Amino acid sequence: MTEPDWRIAPLAAEHAYPLAECHIACWREAYRELVPAHVLDAFDVEQRAEQWERNRVKYPGRTWVALAGTQVVGFASAGETHDDPPVPAHQLYALYVRSPWYGTGLAHELLHAALDPSKPYSLWVFEQNPRALAFYRKHGFAPDGTSRVEAFSPSIEVRMVRAPGAV
Repeated sequence: MTEPDWRIAPLAAEHAYPLAECHIACWREAYRELVPAHVLDAFDVEQRAEQWERNRVKYPGRTWVALAGTQVVGFASAGETHDDPPVPAHQLYALYVRSPWYGTGLAHELLHAALDPSKPYSLWVFEQNPRALAFYRKHGFAPDGTSRVEAFSPSIEVRMVRAPGAV
């Protein structure tokens, strides 16, 4: 078996800007049909980089990046849930991989870096994103019947949950 073309690392200061570029590129690659173009086009790399740097300082150890050389090609972030009530207490906030790395196992590695297998987790995913729904099902998540309108678009998100010990 050959070594992967990437490495997984905790978010560091030097990753904030390339992470912002990756984050915006992932949204544009994955959501062109789900999120209005004017929303996707309005994302600002500088502003997003500042946000990632603030998160890195405030929440160390919460975000992991996948690096191909010095380029961030994916990331995952998890922590305490933002849901009220907290169902469950932990949440996968984000898991994104640039499209050239789809199907390589990179998303699997990021998921395992970000989640503590001894804890239950929830996540929100677009209802009309079959690729993501299938990925999360494969990793032990299941819809719990809860849905909401996504903050940036009229798209519907569904919540998925995973019990401790899931793959």
